[in-house]
Amino acid sequence: MVWLGVDLGNARVGLALSDPELTFAHPAGNIHVAGDYFFAIDEVLNIIEDEQVTHVVVGLPLNMDGTEGKSAKKARRWASNLEKRLIAEFGPEAGEWDSSEPSEGTLPIPRVSLIDERLTTVSAHRQLFEARRSSNRHRPVVDQQSAVVILQTALDRAREQ
Repeated sequence: MVWLGVDLGNARVGLALSDPELTFAHPAGNIHVAGDYFFAIDEVLNIIEDEQVTHVVVGLPLNMDGTEGKSAKKARRWASNLEKRLIAEFGPEAGEWDSSEPSEGTLPIPRVSLIDERLTTVSAHRQLFEARRSSNRHRPVVDQQSAVVILQTALDRAREQ
């Protein structure tokens, strides 16, 4: 089992993968989207298939008071579109969700969930600073580091349950 963390950004979509034991998250790169992260869905689908991802965790950018603004609604739409594409691409029949055990040689359709990502970018910048990475070199990697924070939070919560 491998999980995928996704941090949706306007310039880049950051990605992180877990280890098969679901213990640690590590950076898995960025997808450059130039203003519309819906273009990243095809590349995310390729990663899901290549890495045999079983769960996708998408960051939900809530406002500091916990309410949902425009960005959170867009993240929900993105996650919903990803879910629909997963069903169409990997479902036993187009449009039919199959959460049962996969047949021989097939994988289950990955679950898609959203997780509160407030302050993940702040945390990612702090981690990069602590790793002695100069601040002018943060921009290309901060999105994937934010995805690591999102995914690690989900992995830790899953272990606690």
